[in-house]
Amino acid sequence: MDTEEQFNQIYTLHYPKVYRLCKGYFNGDDGHASDAAQEVFVKVWQKLDQFRQESAIGTWIYTITVNTCLLQLRKPSFKKEIKTEQLPEGVAENYNFREEEQLKKMYQCIQKLDETGKMIILMVLEGVEYESIASVMGITQDTLRVKIHRIKKSLSNCVQ
Repeated sequence: MDTEEQFNQIYTLHYPKVYRLCKGYFNGDDGHASDAAQEVFVKVWQKLDQFRQESAIGTWIYTITVNTCLLQLRKPSFKKEIKTEQLPEGVAENYNFREEEQLKKMYQCIQKLDETGKMIILMVLEGVEYESIASVMGITQDTLRVKIHRIKKSLSNCVQ
């Protein structure tokens, strides 16, 4: 399989997850999420030949995604642009107002977490395996479980 075929398979498999993870970082903003996801896959394309297979390709891509999103969030120009009132896409039309408000509140609470907490909970919500999250974060799975417990408790308190 040549590099282009390999990249196309990686892109097809991982783009939806990368996009949703980016969307979580950018408070549901489609434009910023799309830009960040594109930047992630430009980096994947540029560095694919450097991937040493020391971890799963998905873990490597999540690491690139997290770093890309954090770099964009730290740009002074970005901080002026972010919309904080936007609800994430996927809120079903049949939700009632109370459920929508709870979702909005949860989303705002996630944005209040520190960078590490936000990275962890967004990957958990995306269904990333604990082993991969621990690898991306550079911590043990036991430490990860403790952090997840604390994050969930913090989010629960914030939402209430």
